[in-house]
This record gives sequence, structure tokens and C-alpha cells, in this order.
Amino acid sequence: MCLGIPMQVREVDGFMARCEAKGVERQVSLFLLQEETVLPDDYVMVHVGYAIQKMTETDARSAWELYDQMLAASPPEPEGA
Repeated sequence: MCLGIPMQVREVDGFMARCEAKGVERQVSLFLLQEETVLPDDYVMVHVGYAIQKMTETDARSAWELYDQMLAASPPEPEGA
């Protein structure tokens, strides 16, 4: 299953951005969004290291709420997995 992760842009440097979600920071390519202006504090959907679309803060929070619900409902992994 492929999953996009909503992240908040913290810093932009050309076609790269430092993004954060739930305390985890990643360097993300903005190459696919070069037709749009991406600024610090914007939210983007990230898939395999690329920002694939801008999104609102409300949409990002809704996605995280759904992801949290899915994780809470999934069975625990067996030890040593």
C-alpha cells in the first residue's frame, strides 16, 4: 500500500524543503510542485521523498486523525517481527 504523509514545511531552499510531521523531520523534494509557490508553514502531501501536492492545515490534520485511528485499530506486531 502506498501512503502519502502530510507534513508542514519548515524551511525552503530552492527545490528542497525541510518538513516536519509528528516530531519527525525530513528533507523533501519540491520538484513536482515547481508550478506552485511553497513557503514555510505550508502543508504538503509527501510520498517517497517528494511533495506531491499542497494541502490545507485542516486537511493535513484530518489525514493525521485518520492515520492515528488506523494505527490504534491495527493489531500489535508480534515480538521479533
